[in-house]
Amino acid sequence: MKTEKQTFVIGTLYSLGAYILWGLLPIYWKWLEHVPAGEILAHRIVWSFVFVIAIIYLTKKSTAFRQQLIDFWEYPKRIVPVLIAGVLISCNWFIYIWAVNHNQIVEASLGYYINPLLSVLLGVIVLREKLSNWQVAALVLAGIGVSILTFQHGEVPWLSIALALSFALYGLVKKLITLDSVFSLAIETTLVLPIALFYIANLQGQETSSFLTLSTSTTILLICTGVATALPLLFFAEGLQRISLSLNGFFQYLAPTISLVLAVFIYQEPFTTVQLISFMFIWLGLILFTISNTHFVKASEKKPVNV
Repeated sequence: MKTEKQTFVIGTLYSLGAYILWGLLPIYWKWLEHVPAGEILAHRIVWSFVFVIAIIYLTKKSTAFRQQLIDFWEYPKRIVPVLIAGVLISCNWFIYIWAVNHNQIVEASLGYYINPLLSVLLGVIVLREKLSNWQVAALVLAGIGVSILTFQHGEVPWLSIALALSFALYGLVKKLITLDSVFSLAIETTLVLPIALFYIANLQGQETSSFLTLSTSTTILLICTGVATALPLLFFAEGLQRISLSLNGFFQYLAPTISLVLAVFIYQEPFTTVQLISFMFIWLGLILFTISNTHFVKASEKKPVNV
């Protein structure tokens, strides 16, 4: 039986692992920028399904998985949250792939900076999670940074908002689903699998498919989208089961920061002084939130508040 501290540490490591992998994903999608975003999305769904089913059988959970499917068949209402999660994450995948392959990594990063704020607010409003005064101050600082980014953008950043909202809602739904993370992801991909297979079959019929028709490396990369997609999602789900949605929300700043570094220094996207200032506010908020979880601050802070 793991202690509360051990559970917290394991959950933290899972969450950090997920966001590091997500932060590095633009490199992977850039390798596939010659493939249409819709086709990449379809292969992500298909090969994620294959990868997760393989994990279920290798870990000898197939019997439990079949029982879970029977349970959903007998009580169909229970599968609704999983279906919603599948739709939300599929939309998020498509938007992000499109953004990366159209040189919009900085705007995509803005979306994932807005996302943690939405996750924290959802945690407080829906799950009634408490925030200390320090954590409220951290949230305000991060909010100022995101507001500066949005103002500097010059218009409503619809792409960023769509990314942030879809993934924040996905995180909330995953937090509410009391289901093994591997089973949940398998069912999420199963529910959207027919659409993905139909799309791929249609491309093959029109002879416009990139799979098996371009280079061998392209085919291998499309197959490996399953691992690139499912592994961080599994880490994310495992982390969510062990730490609060609010804390997980602040960890999410890691992924867009890594992506931003890649965008500016590797892919030469512009990065202004105003953006630098706004990111400093965000990181100051993240540091303050991290400090607020130490024993020193917990011992001295006032009663938590619900905002």
